[in-house]
This record gives sequence, structure tokens and C-alpha cells, in this order.
Amino acid sequence: MTTISHLQTWKQQKRKFASITAYDAAFSRLFSKEGIEVMLVGDSLGMVIQGYNSTLPVTLEDMVYHTRCVRRGAPSCFLLADLPFMNYSTPIEACKNAAALIRAGANIVKVEGGGTWLVDTIHYLTERAVPVCAHLGLTPQSVNIFGGYKVQGRDPAGAEKLLANAQAVEKSGAELLVLECVPIALAESITQTLTIPVIGIGAGSATDGQILVMHDAFGITNEKAPSFTKDFLAESKNITEAIRRYVKEVESGEFPSMTHSFI
Repeated sequence: MTTISHLQTWKQQKRKFASITAYDAAFSRLFSKEGIEVMLVGDSLGMVIQGYNSTLPVTLEDMVYHTRCVRRGAPSCFLLADLPFMNYSTPIEACKNAAALIRAGANIVKVEGGGTWLVDTIHYLTERAVPVCAHLGLTPQSVNIFGGYKVQGRDPAGAEKLLANAQAVEKSGAELLVLECVPIALAESITQTLTIPVIGIGAGSATDGQILVMHDAFGITNEKAPSFTKDFLAESKNITEAIRRYVKEVESGEFPSMTHSFI
């Protein structure tokens, strides 16, 4: 069974690791078989599985259902699960809903954003034995605030705020951080500053791990794929080979390249 302790050790050893989103037993079983030990049941399922144009319609019941499916397929993986939009607006609500995901098989719950309110919620959860993964940078649940899916932290003030938020969520008890769509230099600075593992998506190759939405990684995104993704299936004979290629390129540092990163 892969645990957060393994991820912490990998960070200390500077061993990069590949992770990926999963939504069902069949794919999670295949990912596990091919060496992916960290998976995320993302609220991205709202877009890639349910056909919505954002993650906002996803419910807790959706997340519980897919978490159970993925856990059955990959009983030994380290499994993250998203708390969906407006399911952690208060510490008490967050605790109740996080418990449902943990009971469904998640090892850790992921929450998006920074700020005092969320720091307090992270502290509340971790005090009650609920491990937390924070998510900073482009946080899809805030798409209506951002006015779209945009790179974050490009200006000095934004970069300073992101670094401060990263330090704050770590101090509050978060054991893992997902960093999405931020410039390479900022992602590297955050990764080196924090003692907890940092998983990047559109954040360059300096983070401890990488994650992609599985549909993007295999070229089956309905619309144009984000620029930070790569279609590993296009260079492979089959999906099994594509998974192996993804893992190999992440572990070697070949992916993401500058082409898949932001300056």
C-alpha cells in the first residue's frame, strides 16, 4: 500500500513520480499494474465523464461513487479525492463530507484555494485525522472568479501571494500540494520551499510529481487539449504502452518539457 510517507520519502530522495486521474475500476487497475501508485478521483469527471463545461455541477454523491470504483480497481494505490464545489464552505461541512470520501476509499481529500478561511478548515480537518491535499494556482472551482482558465502567479504580487498561501496551507497541516498552471520559476521556488510533496500540472518539471487528466494524456479530450498536456497514445502502439511512456518520461524529467510549461 502506497502512503503519504512514501511520497515524502520520494521528495527527500528527489525521485519524481507520475500520477493521473482515474474514475473507474478498469482504468485504475491498469494504471496500478503499469506502475502509477498515486491517483486522483478528480471533480474533472464533471467535464470528461458527465459532459459539463466546468467542474461546478459535480456532487459529493458523484465523487463518492467514483472513489469507490477506483479503490476497487487499485486497492494499493495512494488515492486522492476532490471535495466538490461548495462542499467545504465551513469546517464542519468539510469534515462531514470528507468523511464520506474517506469511507469510500480515499486516503486524502483535496481542497482548492488559499486564504484564512481555508487554512482554518485544513487545520480543522487534520486535527480530526482527515489528511488534506491543498490545490493552488489555477483552481477550476474558481473559474467564475478568474474569468476563465488562466495561468496564475505571473506578476510579482501574484507570485508572492501564491508562495505565501503555499506556506500557509503547509503550516495548517496539509500533507500534499497540487500546483496548477503557474510559471516554472514559481513552481520550482514553492517546491523547494515546502517540505511537503508538490504535484504539478502545467507547472514545469521541477515539482516532485506530475499529474494529468487521463483523457488529456491519451488524446481523447472532446475539445482542444490544454497546452500543458501531451498525447502519449499518439506515440504508442496501445494504451498500455502510452501509460508506460508517461511514467518513464515523468520519472526521467523529460515531461513536462518547456513546450508543456509556462514562463
